[in-house]
Amino acid sequence: MLQELFIKNFAIIDDLRICFSEGLTILSGETGAGKSVIINAINLLLGSRASAKLIRTGAKSAEVEGFFHIGAESKNAKIIEKYGYDVAEGLLVRRIISKNSKHKIYINGNLATTNVLNSITRGLLNISGQHANQYFLKEGQHLLILDQFARVLLLRSKVYECYHKIAPLIKKLSILNKKKDQQKEHIELLEHQKKEITDTAIVFGEDETLKQEITRLKNKEFLFKTAYLSVDELYNANGAIIERLEYVSKNLEKACMIDNKLSKGTKTLTDAKFLIEEAVNDLLEYIKKIQIDNDQLEAMETRLYTLQTLKRKYGKTLEEVLLHLESITKELNECENITAEILNVTDEIVLLHKTIEGFVNKLSEKRKQAAKDLGKKVEKELASLKMSKTKFEIVLNKMVAGDNISPYLKTNNYAINESGIDNATFMIAPNIGEELKPLTSIASGGELSRVVLSLKSILAITESVGTVIFDEVDAGIGGSVAEIVGKKLTQLSSYHQVICITHLPQIAKFGDHHFTISKQVSDGRTKTVITPVKHAERVNEIAKMLGGETITQTTLAHAREMLNLKDGGGK
Repeated sequence: MLQELFIKNFAIIDDLRICFSEGLTILSGETGAGKSVIINAINLLLGSRASAKLIRTGAKSAEVEGFFHIGAESKNAKIIEKYGYDVAEGLLVRRIISKNSKHKIYINGNLATTNVLNSITRGLLNISGQHANQYFLKEGQHLLILDQFARVLLLRSKVYECYHKIAPLIKKLSILNKKKDQQKEHIELLEHQKKEITDTAIVFGEDETLKQEITRLKNKEFLFKTAYLSVDELYNANGAIIERLEYVSKNLEKACMIDNKLSKGTKTLTDAKFLIEEAVNDLLEYIKKIQIDNDQLEAMETRLYTLQTLKRKYGKTLEEVLLHLESITKELNECENITAEILNVTDEIVLLHKTIEGFVNKLSEKRKQAAKDLGKKVEKELASLKMSKTKFEIVLNKMVAGDNISPYLKTNNYAINESGIDNATFMIAPNIGEELKPLTSIASGGELSRVVLSLKSILAITESVGTVIFDEVDAGIGGSVAEIVGKKLTQLSSYHQVICITHLPQIAKFGDHHFTISKQVSDGRTKTVITPVKHAERVNEIAKMLGGETITQTTLAHAREMLNLKDGGGK
């Protein structure tokens, strides 16, 4: 509930403070006195865009401040607490508009942003007027109004939450599938490379071993001949080295018997003889084993060629080839992870789709009956507002899903969005013989005002908004209709704080509180003044609204009668 409003240097308002109470508050006054300026100031408190053009001429800045009482259990209380403010303190919103466009917002004394302000004040206050009534001309709002009447906002919120879970997952699934399709050829290439490397069964360093072995095999004849001739020279031939060593050794042994100083040299020669014999045995073993095997050579050359081919493709060395294999394996694993992720995301989407299908179909069924009931109630309300022959219906249409809609956002070929599967359109025929037409085609402001008032009267119990402001609710109406509108506003004030700007005494008389807004000239400047009207002053104000500036005894008597009738016989 709006408890206090302070406006300074804003348009034609110099310095204005208004205290509001529960019930129905009437604001009346001459045209151009500043009533619309007050509405603009309140809109600023709700987060509307600020402009330096709003600053009063001659001032450097403008200021608007509003204090709201917030119910501890209200939706707004939860939002306010979410942003770290204490609900027990109420809500104090202050906006400062500067000529340099460096505007500031304060919430409970702390700097804040427009986004935070919009979040906190959403649903706090509702303004109905010639411009605000355009809200009811938006077909997108008709479904929300119907859902509010049907008391299915909780179910609708479940649809909203579920939709905003499944929609990003559907997008993610599409991205994953595209990525997988794009990788298909690349995966095939990687798998081919992996097979080519793993089938080769590389042994680290084997290419160098093969080179050495191939060189040996290619030179086997030379090696055999060399080894054979070496054995011959060392052991088999006449005058072989081993024979000559034995001859020398024997002579030295005889000489050692004469001079043992020769024993060292003799021993060395003896050792040499044994070493030569050992070398001969090794050479003989070598000769036994060495064979000229062309098939083995060909196999080794083929193997080396295979390894060299892998090195040309995947790395300069076998080590680099093996590192490339690791890289391929890792990338293929990642691709497999995409497949697994696709399966996981799909499972999650299927589950959410089943859930949202249940929600939207249940919501659609509840809307059907509610549409009939709301249509009848609006007709009844309009009849009480002198539109007795008016027909009012709510047409529900399910949204047919196109081919471009994901199958997970369909149910029975109907498209699912964040509000369900339905569209609602308010249809009206104000006069007998006319066809029902969309409310959006209504030309009469008076008719629209009465439709809005009817809807607000019906929704009063279910609407959570604390304050409702009617700006020119009397547009296009008068006489007995105005009287009924006043009664409707009184009924509405049982559920909400109602502030009504009006020119009609038939409405003004129902106010629990009454303020007049007027213009005064002071020091060559025009400014807006607001004055509370009570007791006898109120009779004068009602009389002025009845007869203009010239007040007669007749108009005063009429004003007293109106106020007495309103009060059920007098105050």
